[in-house]
Amino acid sequence: MGVVHHANYIVWCELARTRLCLEAGFHYAEIEKRGLLLLVTGVHLSYRSPARYGDTVRAACWVDKVSSRGVTFEYRIERGDPAGAAGATLLATASTEHVWVDAGTRRPVRFPEELKAPFERYLPIGNAAATVD
Repeated sequence: MGVVHHANYIVWCELARTRLCLEAGFHYAEIEKRGLLLLVTGVHLSYRSPARYGDTVRAACWVDKVSSRGVTFEYRIERGDPAGAAGATLLATASTEHVWVDAGTRRPVRFPEELKAPFERYLPIGNAAATVD
């Protein structure tokens, strides 16, 4: 077929989301040391054009919504120049929903106040987006 398997788009979203967290000043491992987990509760992906083997693919991630117990991320996946120059082709758009839970009980907890500001810096895309190539 010559096209990249559809599951890879979810991996690209995860890489972009992880980059966003690092740029916001924390690592998932640090969150887990606090006894918290940020679990994925939903994924939506709309395919626009196929990625092909050998393509340069770029995924951008930003925060769409911050709620009392969770966060929603949005993604844009493109083929083209890694610097995002004109001529990039939209491959897919996506969103993931997440909820904060206590690592021990797996029960939802309120969004930690000290983590809200770093996430809110990425609300909406006009403010900032983390990207991975």
